Amino acid sequence: MGATIRGPEASAESLRLADFATRLAPADQLKAAGFDGALVYVSELRPGADFDFKPVTREYADSLRAEGLHVVSCYQYGKPGWPTPSDYTRGYEGGVADAQTALRLHGAAGGPDSAPIFFSLDEDIDRDTWDSVAVEWYRGINSVLGAHRTGLYGHSRACSWAIGDEVIGRSTTDGHWWAWQTKAWSGGQREPRAVLYQAVVIGPSEPGVPVGDTHVDENEVLAPDFGQWGLDRA
Repeated sequence: MGATIRGPEASAESLRLADFATRLAPADQLKAAGFDGALVYVSELRPGADFDFKPVTREYADSLRAEGLHVVSCYQYGKPGWPTPSDYTRGYEGGVADAQTALRLHGAAGGPDSAPIFFSLDEDIDRDTWDSVAVEWYRGINSVLGAHRTGLYGHSRACSWAIGDEVIGRSTTDGHWWAWQTKAWSGGQREPRAVLYQAVVIGPSEPGVPVGDTHVDENEVLAPDFGQWGLDRA
């Protein structure tokens, strides 16, 4: 499969992407802070949350591209400890519904048809939970997007399980899949087939990377094709 670059040069070497946990950072401030792009949420705002980055707007996505920054789509609605629980707990039918929402918001923001969407497992799930519930959520997502456009965010083991069960797609970079690994819950282990690695995660002991008036998580790019909108995968 051929792949040509559109927009920013897509070399994996030393690229850093931001993702947002508290407040949105303006595109020009991200660039000034040395970031090469951002992961943007194609999910609705869950009840009780006041984030200003869900869902991503066309205006914000366009501002990133105008600054020459990469854009990657991700999805998370529910979260442990909230009235809306983790998305994967809703199984296959939940995956269908979430993928439909993600696809709609991705398109509304200007996301291309070839780009993957990374769906979040934002907790320390075990293999039994993966096999009994979470994998079915991803299969529901696959029924809407196709596995080739489905990505996963999670710990190193979840990335490996998803690759093994063929519920996430392959990057056009040989040896890599649509796996976005977080260092959280990974116990220092790395999944070498991932395209992204969340190296800085805002938490009680980690303030994150300062950008303007907010702080962001930091992600390392591990492959030339890491799911960015600006890469033509036709």
